[in-house]
Amino acid sequence: MRPENQSSVSQFLLLGLPIPPGQQGVFFTLFLGMYLTTVLGNLLIILLIRLDSRLHTPMYFFLSHLAFSDISLSSVIVPKMLMNMQTRQQSIPYVGCISQLYFYMFFVGLDNFLLAVMAYDRYVAICHPLNYTTIMREGLCMLLVAGSWIISCVHDLLHILLLVRLMRPENQSSVSEFLLLGLPIPPGQQGVFFTLFLGMYLTTVLGNLLIILLIRLDSRLHTPMYFFLSHLAFSDVSFSSVIVPKMLMNMQIQHLRISYPGCISQMYFYILFGCVDNLLLAVMAYDRYVAICHPLHYTIIMREGLCVLLVAGSWILSCSSALLHTLLLVQLSFCTYNIIPHFFCSLPILLKLSCSNTSVNELVIFTAGAVVVIFPLSGIMTSYGHIAASILRVPSTKGICKALSTCGSHLCVVSLFYGTIMALYFSSSSNNSNDKDMIASLMYTVVTPMLNPFIYSLRNKDMKLALGILFRNSVLVAK
Repeated sequence: MRPENQSSVSQFLLLGLPIPPGQQGVFFTLFLGMYLTTVLGNLLIILLIRLDSRLHTPMYFFLSHLAFSDISLSSVIVPKMLMNMQTRQQSIPYVGCISQLYFYMFFVGLDNFLLAVMAYDRYVAICHPLNYTTIMREGLCMLLVAGSWIISCVHDLLHILLLVRLMRPENQSSVSEFLLLGLPIPPGQQGVFFTLFLGMYLTTVLGNLLIILLIRLDSRLHTPMYFFLSHLAFSDVSFSSVIVPKMLMNMQIQHLRISYPGCISQMYFYILFGCVDNLLLAVMAYDRYVAICHPLHYTIIMREGLCVLLVAGSWILSCSSALLHTLLLVQLSFCTYNIIPHFFCSLPILLKLSCSNTSVNELVIFTAGAVVVIFPLSGIMTSYGHIAASILRVPSTKGICKALSTCGSHLCVVSLFYGTIMALYFSSSSNNSNDKDMIASLMYTVVTPMLNPFIYSLRNKDMKLALGILFRNSVLVAK
């Protein structure tokens, strides 16, 4: 967050490798060949693992992620290096340099975690061969890989935020903290609202964790739909946890301050988990489309590899979108006014507080919004359009009931999710809309994640059956 008149670089110069004059072409050809070998070789590994059912084992599952990480790691560095060799264009913009550093550290860290996971897999295979399939079950493999991606993402984001902080001059005129005014609660009613929102937050956490637990424990729920649902539940827990604990603390102890890194981090994870929710709903709509319109080919189309790819793509795209917004925001300056009339650090409000030119940020919000909001919404509408056409083609009461039982829960969640987004949009575009904006934001960040477990539990026979079995087993264990 830099003042406009500060002495700060807008780009860097990459000197590159110390290659003797006249040998640029030789080294360019050498490194281009190595890069193409890296990309094609690892893509071949991924393709073979996806196509050959004999390779659908934990070891090769981890190997496919390692191959993808290796391709990405090389692609972060080598293309820019080759371009510098060929064109002698050695400059790299500030945002490009920070992004390159982030993804370099991200994929190096991911490689490191995946190698450790693969070592554990080999340990189980050799030291506990009889229990290998029990220990290295699908759920644990997914958890280990997802944990590797998420830890790498969080770890490297911390380094980037600290680095950007260091790159700002010490004598700049910039705020070091913000004041979150919070909700406009009447005096004397803090305790009532604190108890209300604490109960809603605990319901959100426990309800979504219960969904994840049921899906992990009941083998009948090991299907693509519930695999996506478990990720949606985890995202909902994380989404609420980014916002609500700080809001509750502000209500209870009236500590309205939030540090600059804390505010930026809160905004980053708010965007991240909001985008993940959005993309996962689109993925789940596609899953429902395949289940209804192509039931005979469902297991072939929605195979494990595609499900993992769709979920991983949702997380990576969301991470990239949130990182882009964050990197652009930290280049803006905040002069003296640091009061946020909201209960969390919202990107639009932070842009309003900035005393820099925010046209680039607004352009990115518009374009990124098309990618992570409009395209998924269009995919959802297209999927349900095909579902409706398929039902109306051969109309029957049984077919309609089956479609509603298959899609009812997802339709409710989609309606609730996008309904609150539209309410937030229209409240933000109206005059004197701060209170309406906060109410819409509460629906989006607190109420919707809390209601999702109830929607999926009460409208889903499989979930109710799994819950009943878990309850009976718990009673038997207690006796």
